[in-house]
Amino acid sequence: MYNHRMTRLPKRTFPKALLAIVLAVLAYASNAQAPPNRLKQVVQPYVDAKMFMGSVLVAKNGEVIFSKSYGMADLEWNVPNSSTTRFNIASMTKQFTAAAILLLEDRGKIKTDDFVKKYLTDAPASWDKITIYHLLTHTSGISGDAARYEPGTPDKLIFNDKPLTFQPGEQWEYTNLGYIVLGYLIEKISGQTYEEFVQQNIFKPLGMKDSGMMSFVTVIPRRASGYWPGNNGIENADRSFDTRIGFSSGSLYSSTEDLLRWEEGLFGGKLLTPASLRKMTTPFKDDYACGLYVKRANGHLMIEHDGNNIGFNSDMAYYPEERIAVIVLANLNGTVTGEMTRALAAVAHREPPPIPSVHKEISLSKEVLTRYAGIYQFPHYSLRMVPEDNHLLVEFDSGGTLAVFPESDTKFFSKPWPTQFEFSKNEHGEFSILKRYQDGKEEIGAKK
Repeated sequence: MYNHRMTRLPKRTFPKALLAIVLAVLAYASNAQAPPNRLKQVVQPYVDAKMFMGSVLVAKNGEVIFSKSYGMADLEWNVPNSSTTRFNIASMTKQFTAAAILLLEDRGKIKTDDFVKKYLTDAPASWDKITIYHLLTHTSGISGDAARYEPGTPDKLIFNDKPLTFQPGEQWEYTNLGYIVLGYLIEKISGQTYEEFVQQNIFKPLGMKDSGMMSFVTVIPRRASGYWPGNNGIENADRSFDTRIGFSSGSLYSSTEDLLRWEEGLFGGKLLTPASLRKMTTPFKDDYACGLYVKRANGHLMIEHDGNNIGFNSDMAYYPEERIAVIVLANLNGTVTGEMTRALAAVAHREPPPIPSVHKEISLSKEVLTRYAGIYQFPHYSLRMVPEDNHLLVEFDSGGTLAVFPESDTKFFSKPWPTQFEFSKNEHGEFSILKRYQDGKEEIGAKK
């Protein structure tokens, strides 16, 4: 309650005092709605739409402000995900490979401006001008089939004498092969396997006990199984895909808690020299540095990378100016991990998150689905829509297929890929126009 003394304030100052009180109340209310409640509200729509299953962690100044897991690490045994569940992090592996290379440089074992052929003498002549730095920054110009990795005893890197797609350093093109070659360099220079080097020089010093290399042979406690959003419900994602093929470009596993240790260790200066950390986080082309994208997002400096393997998606962003870390690991393939990361980061910055782009499947009868059937001609290709069970099967003239599911009587979406279709009727009430949305682009086709 206000006491009588407040009535003695001059009339001119009372509005200012009142404003201060109002602002304090609003600030308190805002803080009350801040993490973790607001962060939980960000994630829930994706869970409700069955578009996300996995673990999420948000930290500020090294302290966890939100950590929660959703769905199952193993659906067959009904084992839930947790903050120590181990997920394949796919292409997020690349930042560890980059750090390993820079550690070798810090120790005087290698220079990033060395030519690759100094260490891999069997590489073709087209590789003559490719440096280690070109591989780190995806600017080498090698194509994805310029070499082939064969895991085994011994592991092999078999070169194909393919011309470069561009001269080293001139352009940017993302390639897993470049990081596989870097893994070979780490092994050749260190005398250890890639896994041994990363374990002894990164994971162990930073206390990352839930991180390692994927393997079908090794028993890995608390390893999540990977799942795929199938045409008739969730399926096991195992397609006899050998996770070792990703090697130093995509075969590590980790947990949300371990990845926070990584972020704090790397950006806290516990691993690399200041010069090497600066090199690792300085973009060269297309916002890409060494194993990391670095750019400003909504006014904040963001250092980020995602990953996508069969059964797993991942995304991790660090905002060094505010020391905010956001980690999203999924064991159900989908399209939302990156969007979730941005939304959680917005709330951590006390900013409004974007509206979630969730798609909820509805049921349409076979009779209704047959109205969409037919061939649709687009400017550079055609596709056929075929009714199948509870969805449409898109048959591309290139030979590929894609199942899309109804979210309304005109809109359909893909569960594992960021692709949507929208049908429109002509003056006779027949579906004759089809719009395809993908990667921010819209294409229009007409029914033949």
